[in-house]
Amino acid sequence: MATMTLLTRRALTTAALAGALIPAMSFAAPRKPIVIAHRGASGLRPEHTALAYDLAIDQGCDFIEPDLVPTKDGHLIARHENEIGGTTDVASHPEFAGRKATKTIDGQQITGWFTEDFTLVEIKALRARERLPQLRPGNTRYDGQAQLLTFDEVVAIAKAGSQRSGRTIGVYPEMKHPTYFAGIGLPVEDRLVALLKAHDLNSATAPVFVQCFEVGPLKAIRGKTKARLVLLTAGQGGPADLPNVTYAQLCSPEGLKGVALYADGLGAEKTQIIPQDADTLLPATSLVKDAHAAGLVVHPWTVRAENYFLPASLRRGDPAAADYLAQPGEVSKVFKALYAAGVDGVFSDFPGLAVAARG
Repeated sequence: MATMTLLTRRALTTAALAGALIPAMSFAAPRKPIVIAHRGASGLRPEHTALAYDLAIDQGCDFIEPDLVPTKDGHLIARHENEIGGTTDVASHPEFAGRKATKTIDGQQITGWFTEDFTLVEIKALRARERLPQLRPGNTRYDGQAQLLTFDEVVAIAKAGSQRSGRTIGVYPEMKHPTYFAGIGLPVEDRLVALLKAHDLNSATAPVFVQCFEVGPLKAIRGKTKARLVLLTAGQGGPADLPNVTYAQLCSPEGLKGVALYADGLGAEKTQIIPQDADTLLPATSLVKDAHAAGLVVHPWTVRAENYFLPASLRRGDPAAADYLAQPGEVSKVFKALYAAGVDGVFSDFPGLAVAARG
């Protein structure tokens, strides 16, 4: 555990098909910040599975988040990355051994198995497994139990969860690597717009946000859907489709005014709002205030409970224990600091803790 490499959102990576989430239902933003279940309750179940999404709904989340990547035959499925060697049992399928490849995705060379080389029927032969077994060993007990999901199936889970809970459960899809996929003949934007329309999610009041780390795809989709759009940003780097632009520039007061021309919200990395050093949380920045001034809602990512992701002052347990970094820390203080900064929602792998801290 001591040598575990720092993990980021970019690197970390049921129900039958259904129609509309809830026909003709309008969705008003709640007074309290929304809780977005990051790939479901992914701190407690393998991510992007019905197990994780259903648990998140039962824990009180407002939205469930599927990252979307296409299959060879154009279906959008819920996976953190198009490389699925780390999140499925594909390596144990001898019939797929020849599909292993090395590709360059957004400038990074990656070796593994990729969704764009599989049909949906082949994808359905695979089973999900925990992506972070060292950090979340308890989740490995669910390895092999869950199929991979299409976006239609995620919407169906949200619909069933809405009926079960009596709350409107929204969906918060992310377009993953859209410029890359457009370059290999599998553009994501039009496919997603068609699905939003098919599920009656094509309005500014529907329970949906569409997010992306890239600017061009958001601008492209802006003219095709009325669904609310969110630009994702990070503390370092910049959009893969704009190599000369940094996220820091986009998150400046002037940059945010430009973002508001094609997006409704900002999905900032949480440390852009509440910085932290090795020991403690630091005072809030002006980012929420600046984004609100530009007319943007703010939904930071991603709050995780394990000591590994927390500064030293919030870590709990025995530092000498082999699983110290996997043990839960005092994450409620992170949630409360973000809420106090005025955010409009939070992404978390532990939606139940986010709901509890929200009060």
